[in-house]
Amino acid sequence: MQTIGEKISALRKQRKMTQDELAEKMGVSSQAVSKWETNMSIPDLPSLINLADFFGITLDELVRNRKPDVRLVPEEQRRDINEMLLRVNVHTVQGDTVKVNLPLALLKIAADAKIQLPKFTGSEALQSLDLHMLLDLVEKGVVGEIVKVETSEGDIVEVTAGP
Repeated sequence: MQTIGEKISALRKQRKMTQDELAEKMGVSSQAVSKWETNMSIPDLPSLINLADFFGITLDELVRNRKPDVRLVPEEQRRDINEMLLRVNVHTVQGDTVKVNLPLALLKIAADAKIQLPKFTGSEALQSLDLHMLLDLVEKGVVGEIVKVETSEGDIVEVTAGP
């Protein structure tokens, strides 16, 4: 499990920021950011709240590494869709697990070119997935677990979107 310091460091680096730049945004010294990232100290509660807001994540995600099931990301904090994946996980009652990672950039190209997107085969829950609708939700800022279905047979289908 990632420490708070490791999480802050990773989030800062994702934004291609220096410790000095993050310190300026948070109103603290660069030494404070360095101590956070090396786990020498922990940010106080107001700083944790500011960090979570700045990085567009929940406080729970920052502190406890718990991601919300689904959330709407404000437009200015959204990731480039070319860097995101649509993950489809199927857990069958027989114990099989199928994992499919679809680059959203590929789905977007196909949708923009008005190419008929393929349908999943297998369970009814998979066949009913509308990839155009899922792509539209992600483009509007919805990330996390978008769909979770447990079929009458006991199969579980989960669809998540994110980096």
